[in-house]
Amino acid sequence: MQLNEVNYDDGQPIDGYGPGFFRIGGEAHEAPLAVLPGGVQPWGGLQDAETLLKAAGAVDVLLIGMGPEIAHLPGSLRETLEAAGMGAEVMSSPQACRTYNVLLGEGRRVGLAVLPV
Repeated sequence: MQLNEVNYDDGQPIDGYGPGFFRIGGEAHEAPLAVLPGGVQPWGGLQDAETLLKAAGAVDVLLIGMGPEIAHLPGSLRETLEAAGMGAEVMSSPQACRTYNVLLGEGRRVGLAVLPV
């Protein structure tokens, strides 16, 4: 079996997480946050569509971590994202982090918005 080192290009993988924070590039960032092509930035949570819309056209899929458990995305946020052409996949925050890292490692155009665990 041949092992290859994962190259994330310009993306920043999630190194870890804990209560109220996510570690990215060795630095702890308070949650909620968004990891988009422009970098890591604070996210105002489910009422803050504006931060996520900045990535419209730059990502093919936006993963949204809803905290420790999966929950439904508010309809108004989903409608706003879809109107901007952004597909959103909703899951728990730990699952969203793992999926984000896999897709980023595959070179996919992916964004992440996560609520605290």
